[in-house]
Amino acid sequence: MTTTIDTPASGDGSGGGDIRNIRLVDALSDRYLSYALSTIMSRSLPDVRDGLKPVHRRLLFAMRQLRLDPGSGFKKSARVVGDVIGKYHPHGDQSIYDALVRLAQDFSLRYPLIDGQGNFGNVDGDNAAAMRYTEARLTELAGALLDGIDEDTVDMRPTYDGEAEEPTVLPAAFPNLLANGAQGIAVGMATSIPPHNVGELCDALLYLIKTPNVGLEKLVDLVPGPDFPTGGVLVEGKDAIMQAYDTGRGSFRIRARWEKEELKGGQYQIIVTEIPFQVQKSRLIEKTADLMLARKLFMLGDIRDESAEDVRIVLEPKSRNVDPELLMESLFKQTDMEVRFSLNMNVLDRDQTPRVMSLKEVLQAYLDHRHEILVRASKNRLGKIANRLEVLEGYLVAFLNLDEVIRIIREEDHPKAELIKAFTLSEVQADAILNMRLRSLRKLEEMSIRDEHARLTAEKADLEDILANEDRRWSIVADQIKTLKKNFGPRTELGRRRTEVGEEPAEIEVPLEAVIEREPVTILCSEKGWVRAMKGHHEDTSDAKFKEGDQGRFSVMSHTTDRLIVFASNGRCYTLGVDKLPGGRGFGEPLRLMVDMPNEVDVVCLHIYRPGQRILVAASDGRGFLVAEDDVVAQTRSGKQVLNLGDGATAHSFHPVAKEHTMVAVIGENRRLLVFALEELPEMGRGRGVMLQKYKDGGLSDLKTFKLGEEKGDGLTWKDSSGRIWTRQEVIEWQGRRASTGKLPPPGFPRSNRFEDS
Repeated sequence: MTTTIDTPASGDGSGGGDIRNIRLVDALSDRYLSYALSTIMSRSLPDVRDGLKPVHRRLLFAMRQLRLDPGSGFKKSARVVGDVIGKYHPHGDQSIYDALVRLAQDFSLRYPLIDGQGNFGNVDGDNAAAMRYTEARLTELAGALLDGIDEDTVDMRPTYDGEAEEPTVLPAAFPNLLANGAQGIAVGMATSIPPHNVGELCDALLYLIKTPNVGLEKLVDLVPGPDFPTGGVLVEGKDAIMQAYDTGRGSFRIRARWEKEELKGGQYQIIVTEIPFQVQKSRLIEKTADLMLARKLFMLGDIRDESAEDVRIVLEPKSRNVDPELLMESLFKQTDMEVRFSLNMNVLDRDQTPRVMSLKEVLQAYLDHRHEILVRASKNRLGKIANRLEVLEGYLVAFLNLDEVIRIIREEDHPKAELIKAFTLSEVQADAILNMRLRSLRKLEEMSIRDEHARLTAEKADLEDILANEDRRWSIVADQIKTLKKNFGPRTELGRRRTEVGEEPAEIEVPLEAVIEREPVTILCSEKGWVRAMKGHHEDTSDAKFKEGDQGRFSVMSHTTDRLIVFASNGRCYTLGVDKLPGGRGFGEPLRLMVDMPNEVDVVCLHIYRPGQRILVAASDGRGFLVAEDDVVAQTRSGKQVLNLGDGATAHSFHPVAKEHTMVAVIGENRRLLVFALEELPEMGRGRGVMLQKYKDGGLSDLKTFKLGEEKGDGLTWKDSSGRIWTRQEVIEWQGRRASTGKLPPPGFPRSNRFEDS
């Protein structure tokens, strides 16, 4: 498919442009590539050297042009936004104001670059006031980012309308990228860099200057992890931190900081004083309260916000017997009291190429930038000194020949040319002499010129030595970093570490009842498959009512946190949560409405799921096998086929096997009992199984597993119709190989041919 592209020759809207027939796919590809590059380079990814995106760089530069220095007064934010739009960044005013607000929020930036006056939002997620109400000026750290920008230290480029110039990068006497972090989403790539402590960054930079081949482990010792403006506790393991800093990708686990506050009568409450970075306090409290009302935080009694300027979230336990560690662990698992902050150091390098850098590469890129700034500033200063020395040398010639200079100026028609000819001056020197004021012809002025000449000559020699000596240049860069650490390091209120570097927490097993309220229930299932859950555990359910023509069949004691496995006569297992069962009032609901069980299929067994247990499944024709209970759990309403059935056979038994059981007892409808070793049965995921007992007539009547031994409780047991328990420890008479016929059971065995006669 082709399309016509008409590019007008002029902007007047008239025709006559360059018209070409090209493939639509090529046109879309070219334009999307241009859009992607623009998004990556001009909007979303920060520069590794100053850590800023274009909008932030333009904001700071525009505020400097407005002379909004830290020592000056404030100006309306609307004025700043207007200048940025009009001169540098032709975008919507709200997006620019949002960027300005973020630079002023001390809970968003570790080291704010804008000093805001007015309502700039809060940690609850409330928005800032309109730009006409707020005022702003630069902070000292923003001044450090801009320091030296007038000394030809960075390249300038024309603004979008060509009427002015803007910097491509700032001199950045402050490691802003790692200190304040950055986040952004471009086309096909993103960046996420957490903030760090500037004192620790300075230590790492100084060590890197001293030892260029430093290993990652030493750098991580100096920069142990992020330092978030909202504090919290970093609980990521050191190995994971090292891997993240080495590859430039990873994540950091941050938890809220809390303390136990004792109350009268042995009561206590938990006070949360710091929450994870970028978590809205109001939203955190709201979601925690919702979980508490949904009974998923069983140990938490109440939550309330008592915050003023500082964060103070009060957590009341359900009772004073609740372990505070266990309570907080349940909150860490289910709420934003614990979050993971991702690390993706995808930035634009010096050549404006996006790539993921390691911690060492980012630090080295910053040092290289500062070194380049020093070289350019030195060359710029050297050029200015050369120009000034040229002028001063002209002045000295004038003072040495003052009478002749005065005569030439008074009498000659072209004094400039005559001065150049008479004293071998340059045009710059001649112009300077002609522009001198008469009061400058004093003896005192001559002395000051000679002093200035000597001072500039010494400074010139010093600068030339700096440019010729690389070790000295790095020493100067190190001194600049030491000054930064002194002014904004750990000894200052702004520079002290806020995020505690803690140990990786041990895995605390939170009981299920601590997460979801575990209520005892008794599950009743009738002959016709109607099921319901009665509150509490009921040993005797004889008084339970059923629909007319129906009667009770199964009674299982359980809890609302359990899962119920339904084993049906078609050999399939169905799974559903006990909390999903209808309540005990009424007659319940048919199981067939809860799972996709055919009408002609009956329920063989109701069983509470117990992870790690083994089950002995058997069919009415005497075939069966062992299966792991984890393998019978179904994920869909249609269930899971476990036991494959032969012609005319139905599923008969679903028998849990205790770990200590070693023997299987099987009795058929022909009243033949067989005992054999459990190890003779295979463990399978599904199938038809093997023959348990051989029958000439009839099929399987009952089976059970037991432990063979001489201790109390060991041996084959059964219960007769009167409720008496019989135990037989000597069963060698009935022992045989699997698939044997068996023998008549011992005296006293129920006539129903079942191990529990009911």
